[in-house]
Amino acid sequence: MKSLLLALPILAFAIFGTIAHAADAYPLTTCVVSGEKLGEMGSPVVINYKGTEVSFCCNSCVKKFNADPEKYLAKLKAASTK
Repeated sequence: MKSLLLALPILAFAIFGTIAHAADAYPLTTCVVSGEKLGEMGSPVVINYKGTEVSFCCNSCVKKFNADPEKYLAKLKAASTK
């Protein structure tokens, strides 16, 4: 009985933690800069820009993003509100 009482909070945390994480999933399956499908050119490059996770198909797109981040963040924001 004591084991069961200890296991219930752990199980609840695992279930609700997974649900909360799913809600925060990255909203795009393509590179925010080039439009290429993420993962087609190897592992996606992920950066944290001022608290926002942004994924790219390659390092070249990171450089383009850094030249005009607000332009690309608008695309990301539009995708996350859908």
